[in-house]
Amino acid sequence: AAAYKPEQARVPPVLPPPPPPVSKFKIALCQLFVTADKERNIEHARKAIEEAAGKGAELVLLPEIWNSPYSNDSFPVYAEDIEAGGDAAPSFSMLSEAARTLQITIIGGSIPERCGDHLYNTCCVFGKDGVLKGKHRKLHLFDIDIPGKITFKESKTLTAGQNPTIVDTDVGRIGIGICYDIRFQELAMLYAARGAHLICYPGAFNMTTGPLHWELLQRARAADNQLFVATCSPARDTSAGYTAWGHSTLVGPFGEVIATTEHEEAIIVEEIDYSLIELRRSNLPLEKQRRGDLYQLVDAQR
Repeated sequence: AAAYKPEQARVPPVLPPPPPPVSKFKIALCQLFVTADKERNIEHARKAIEEAAGKGAELVLLPEIWNSPYSNDSFPVYAEDIEAGGDAAPSFSMLSEAARTLQITIIGGSIPERCGDHLYNTCCVFGKDGVLKGKHRKLHLFDIDIPGKITFKESKTLTAGQNPTIVDTDVGRIGIGICYDIRFQELAMLYAARGAHLICYPGAFNMTTGPLHWELLQRARAADNQLFVATCSPARDTSAGYTAWGHSTLVGPFGEVIATTEHEEAIIVEEIDYSLIELRRSNLPLEKQRRGDLYQLVDAQR
């Protein structure tokens, strides 16, 4: 096995996960019903975060595009200037204040972000002090065409992000992806090689690909990389122009579904036990068995 040169399978070499600040904690997945009323969406999300914190959640994950309808027409209208903050970014400001007041870590799903002449699909991560710890702009834009089923092109209005996002938080090292990002296993492999304990994907899979791929992809990303994966979708609204599949889920490092829900509005609060990562990696020592003599994953930014 030594001849396989496993240390060369990922370049630069893998970073071991740092000792997590906690061994166990509760995560909340807030599957929210989204309307065209932005103020209502913000207040509704705040109440859900408070409820989750009241149930002991130390980490709260929100859905993709929770403050706006999911449509190319809506993105420019509901977009916020995150860098300006304040009244220019009411969704952002609410998340920051909630994290600080409730003393929790918040992965703020995603909202449309305006930066200069560009629009992004952006996830903000806040620490317990309410300070922005990381900002992920969706790397892979959702451009698909399945005739007779669904056609959507985010690239009509949105710009792709340029940087993978991994954040050290009070509940561990977390990699961030948004919806379509989950289809690209290289990103999850990169996060694993950077020492992530957990990858969070706010997402809004649709009624065509959701039944086939949503759970499959989550379990694959978790099992392949032997870490936790959490997803959070908007609740389903059959009257909306875009209908989300729902089924927010937490998956463990053996690919096991720890908790999930259906398509209605719901708040899942479940425990994450990081000791399972070490256990599963000792059960199946994949990192020591990779064929670095045959293939490499290159982390260009490292």
